[in-house]
Amino acid sequence: MQPPFTIYALPLRTPEGAFSAFYSEKGLCELDFPQLRRRPLASPARLPEPIAAWHKLTTRAVAAVLAGKPPRNLPPLDLGDGTEFQQQVWQALRTIPPGEVRTYGEVAQMISRPRAMRAVGGACGANPIPVLIPCHRVLAADRRIGGFSGGLHWKVRLLAREGVQARA
Repeated sequence: MQPPFTIYALPLRTPEGAFSAFYSEKGLCELDFPQLRRRPLASPARLPEPIAAWHKLTTRAVAAVLAGKPPRNLPPLDLGDGTEFQQQVWQALRTIPPGEVRTYGEVAQMISRPRAMRAVGGACGANPIPVLIPCHRVLAADRRIGGFSGGLHWKVRLLAREGVQARA
């Protein structure tokens, strides 16, 4: 019998509020915006060393993005719960430079699935690590802001910090 799978849930405090970071034994597996926590936070008194180190990297990376800068280093990302298609989209999102945007159609082109614009939108909505996997850099075909898992105010805020003025 395999031991139970442990998820470590830690608050990630920022001037913008407390994000929630979740780690598996493989890396950061989820990041929730303040007030959007999907799982309870219950941190053990003593964290395994890799989790503590990954949380420091995550904290620095989120702080950099909130300051409008690209993060220097990311913790390992555990995206194993995503489908193969979602993982392709999430990898493509990571190649969009700060300060630039793409449309859902352009992301579909990036992964060689030009007719999959709606599916790209679904993959963006399912992104478990927004902010660090920058789905906020994806806009509708008319270059207007579409939906965002953290709320449109977060999408506008993150884009503005990168120097992008998007239309709602």
